[in-house]
Amino acid sequence: MPEAPTPQWAHRPWPVPERRWIMSQRWHNLLFAHWPVEPASVRATLPEGLELDTFDGRAWIGLVPFRMSRVALRGVPRMPGAHRFPELNVRTYVRRGDRGGVWFYSLDAAHPLAVAVARTFFHLPYFRARMSLARSGPSIDYRSERTHRGAALAALRAAYRPTGPVQLAEPGSLDHWLTERYCLYTRGRRGRLLRGEIAHDPWPLQPAEAEFSVQTVTGAAGFGVEGSPHLAYAAQLDVRLWGLGVVGDRYGAAANDNGFDHAR
Repeated sequence: MPEAPTPQWAHRPWPVPERRWIMSQRWHNLLFAHWPVEPASVRATLPEGLELDTFDGRAWIGLVPFRMSRVALRGVPRMPGAHRFPELNVRTYVRRGDRGGVWFYSLDAAHPLAVAVARTFFHLPYFRARMSLARSGPSIDYRSERTHRGAALAALRAAYRPTGPVQLAEPGSLDHWLTERYCLYTRGRRGRLLRGEIAHDPWPLQPAEAEFSVQTVTGAAGFGVEGSPHLAYAAQLDVRLWGLGVVGDRYGAAANDNGFDHAR
């Protein structure tokens, strides 16, 4: 049966898929740190079929540390100890037709099972890492050290905090463009371009400040970012995710590249 329309998702720029979502998550204590980079350096890393998305003529590389909780497949009880863990991703922004989304270069996670599942079923470049997130009042102390065998070394030590009240980003603003993204793109083992849909409320963003004592994660992804990043913070957001579909399939059929399968 098609997914019933939900009013809180009406802000999405296109409808949610007709098939049902398969996973729920809650995201906490997110820092959005973004650096502008030359478009040519990013465009060269993208697969055929994806267009680089730019804002005012610039591409952006994002570094996003946060914590997950309540990670669960639909209809399946949460596994003890496997439903909450820190995660850290490096990403840029892409477009296929009228659907702007996220392209990930790396996703570090502190739970080996989550890494294995994401690499196998979602075809995303997840890596095992030793990670911690500690709160002291409004401040977050975040540490990550990649431990994945054969992967490029990457580490982050950062302290960050919100510095103002929650505001929803205005459409057309940089913050809105960077954060209000409702799909991700990746490639399956057969080389097909895949898209995963996401739904959530608009981001409850706050201005932020951050200090990076160690930051080699974007460099490990191939990007030498410079200068102070554009920063925003979000305390919490509930998210629903759909299984991957082959881009260009008018039904949004599942990829079937050793991934989750769905009826049309």
